[in-house]
Amino acid sequence: MKFHWFAEVTYPDLPADFRERYRSAWVSPPARLADPQRVGETYRMFLRLMQLADQVGFDGLTVNEHHQTVIAMTPSPNLLAASLATSTRNAAITIVGNSLALYNPPTRIAEEYAYIDCISGGRLAAGFVLGTPMDSVFAYGMPPIEVRARFEEARQLILRAWSEPEPFIFNGQYNKLRYVNIWPRPVQKRIPIWVPGGGGSVETWDLVNQHDYCYGHLSFSGLYSSKPLVDAFWQYINDRGGNMNPHRMAFTQVVCLANTEAEAEKEYYDAVRYFHRNSAPGNFGNPPGYTTIRSLKAAAAQVSQGRSKLTPEDRIRASRGEMSFWEYDEKGYIIAGPPQRVRQRLRDLITDLRIGQLIATPHVGNLREEVAAENTRLFGLQVAPYLRDLWADQPDYWTPEASQKLVAANAPAAPRERAAACAPQIPAHAK
Repeated sequence: MKFHWFAEVTYPDLPADFRERYRSAWVSPPARLADPQRVGETYRMFLRLMQLADQVGFDGLTVNEHHQTVIAMTPSPNLLAASLATSTRNAAITIVGNSLALYNPPTRIAEEYAYIDCISGGRLAAGFVLGTPMDSVFAYGMPPIEVRARFEEARQLILRAWSEPEPFIFNGQYNKLRYVNIWPRPVQKRIPIWVPGGGGSVETWDLVNQHDYCYGHLSFSGLYSSKPLVDAFWQYINDRGGNMNPHRMAFTQVVCLANTEAEAEKEYYDAVRYFHRNSAPGNFGNPPGYTTIRSLKAAAAQVSQGRSKLTPEDRIRASRGEMSFWEYDEKGYIIAGPPQRVRQRLRDLITDLRIGQLIATPHVGNLREEVAAENTRLFGLQVAPYLRDLWADQPDYWTPEASQKLVAANAPAAPRERAAACAPQIPAHAK
C-alpha cells in the first residue's frame, strides 16, 4: 500500500461572505482578493509540509494544475515539483498532472518532466490530465470539442520525445515540428503514468486500460459519493480483461487526525467548512462538447442504479458548509479522530474501493500550518505503517522504483501491534 501527501493550495483569507458575493470560486473571482505576499507564504507552507511528509515516510508528494481559482493556486505544478525534487530525499514526486492540451508545443512538458526526473534521481510519476473545464475551456479558451484530441496527440508526442534515440519529425493535426530532440532525457526508462479524472469518462477508462496507466479518482466527497463510480471503473476494467492490480487505482481522502475526537472537531471543523463553502465552480462545470455523449450516458446509468448513500440534499448541505463536523465524517467527506479510529476507517475504505495508492489530504481550506504538520506526522508515524500490509502481494508498477527503494529503506517500521491497533473503534458521537 502506498500513501501520497496532497492538498489543494487554497487561498486562506477569503472574506466570510465570499460565497454569497461571488458566483464561482473558479475563473471569475477577482484577483484583488488575494494578497501576493500572503500567497507566497502559503506556497512556502505547502513546501514545508511536503518536506515533512517526506521525512515521516510518505511514498509520494503530490501536486496538480489549476488556473484562475481561489481553491487551488497551482498554475504550474512543475514549479512546485522542481522545488521538492531538490529539497526531499525519498518520496516520489507525483504530478497529477499537467493539462496536456493547453501546451503549445507539448514538448515543453516532455522537457520539464525529464528535468524533474533527472534532478530527483528518477522519482517522477508523470500525470497526464485533460484538465477541468474551468481550466481548459474557460480560463485557457480551448474549444471543448478539441480538448481530448489535443490531449491524445500531446500524449503520443511526449512519449516519443522521451524514447526516440534520434531527432524526429512530428506532423500532427495540432503540432507540426520539424525537429523533436529534447534534452535532457528522463532517468527512468519507463516513467509511471497517472491519468487522474473526476467525472468517470469512459474514454479515459479506455485509455488507462489500454496502456495500463494508474487511474486517479480525485474527489473530495469521500467513499460514499465515489463508490458507484469506482465500482463501475473496476467492473469496466474486469469486463475487458484489464489489469485488476489495486496499485493502478489512486483515491483522494481528507484526513483529520488528532489525539481525541473533541480535539479533531475543534481544530479542523472551520477549515473543512471553509473549503467546501468556497469551492463551487458556478456555471463553469461542464460546457457542451467537453463530455462525450457516450460518457454522459454512462454517468446517467450509474446515477440510475442509485447505489450512493449520499442524497442530493446531503451534497447541497455539504457544499454550503451546513453539515456538522461529524456529519462530514459520517458521510465520508472526511475521516477524523485519533489514529486508531482513522486506521480502521481507512482500512475499510481501501479494501472496499480496491485502491493501492491513497492520496491522503492532511491540509484542507484555511487550516493552520501547525495543525496540518501534526496531522502529517500522525499519519506518517501512526497510520500509514499499520496499513502497509494491504495489497503487499501485488507488485506496484505505478510508483517509481527509486522512490520505492528509498522509502522502504528510510520509512518508519511497521508496528508489531497492528492487529490489535486496527480493532474497530466506536466514536463517542455515535454512541
